Amino acid sequence: MTNCLRIGKVPGVTLTKWERIWRERFPGVDLAVEEITVDQQRGRVVDGSLDLCFARLPIGRDGLHAIPLYDEVPVVWMSKDHVLAELDELSLEDLADENVVADAEPASIDLATYSAAVLSVPMSVARSLSRRDMVYRPITDAPPTTVALVWRVDDENPLIDEFIGVVRGRSVNSSRSEAERRTKEAPEPRRRAGQQGRPGAPRSGSRNGAKRQRPTRR
Repeated sequence: MTNCLRIGKVPGVTLTKWERIWRERFPGVDLAVEEITVDQQRGRVVDGSLDLCFARLPIGRDGLHAIPLYDEVPVVWMSKDHVLAELDELSLEDLADENVVADAEPASIDLATYSAAVLSVPMSVARSLSRRDMVYRPITDAPPTTVALVWRVDDENPLIDEFIGVVRGRSVNSSRSEAERRTKEAPEPRRRAGQQGRPGAPRSGSRNGAKRQRPTRR
């Protein structure tokens, strides 16, 4: 079994809790976590350079398993001097006349800081890339985005199932690891010859463990 699991994540995804649980349960197996772009998320799993990836849907499902994990709140991320920054929340109608860019690449962020554009991104992205000169506001009528855990259908690495169990909240006592399965499926110890029933139980035909005596004739 390999001693490393390679995990990709798109911007905005935080693995702190899952990394901590993994290291407690599998101290001998490293997690190599790498941030990738949304454009890379499918290709890096398909080519085998990542074992699993926290991807942002939609993603091509051909040859991949995908478990949707949670939805993200859509926001407008913009310069704090932008006129829309005065509002507490926004609608798609409020953005009708704006140059809306749906990414958080460095060039796009530069445009937003000069109010030449506003960025439509998940709230987690705006938080993780927080800047003092920018603010974000929720979009009340925009559909949420979804983060999913994806991996190849033909990848039989047993560590993948273990990591999925950590992410889905499976307890250590319900581990599906091969070692755990062998332990749970082991046969019970055989009783010694002459031992019947449960330990300590009186033998059949006796009362309180005493031998029943036959009545005598008169």
